[in-house]
Amino acid sequence: MNVDIPEGRNAIEYVWGEMVPGIGPAAANFSLAVYAHTTLGLREFEAARLRIAQLNGCLFCLDWRTERDGLKVEEEFADAVAKWRTTDAFDERTRLAAEYAERYALDHHGLDEEFWDRMTAHYSQTEIVELTMSLGSWLAFGRLNRVLGLDAMCVLPGH
Repeated sequence: MNVDIPEGRNAIEYVWGEMVPGIGPAAANFSLAVYAHTTLGLREFEAARLRIAQLNGCLFCLDWRTERDGLKVEEEFADAVAKWRTTDAFDERTRLAAEYAERYALDHHGLDEEFWDRMTAHYSQTEIVELTMSLGSWLAFGRLNRVLGLDAMCVLPGH
């Protein structure tokens, strides 16, 4: 489905800001907070975000790269995320972030004790909660953008 956007209007601003004014701005604030207040390292943050984007298929999310202090992940990073099981480009935290993202999106009932033992060996409980909230944001809002066709209407700044 594609949402009808009035001519000359920005799709994201219209849908998220005007169509559902009681929900959209709050959702947008949550989405922005994930980026503004994260304590996670850029590589693990982007590994989790990109894995959700790959699973959602959100064109906008796949094209986006988080920038922090003028730094972004390397160009090949997205390919490494897709191959998180076998890539040698990741440390254990980054690999776990990609794995958690995939399992969160596709098999959250399968998050077993073995997984949590590995996760808690590398992440604090606070970091796990933060990463989980971030995953929820990306899964919900990236999927919303993809399902409603907003991802094809969005243009990244500078593109």
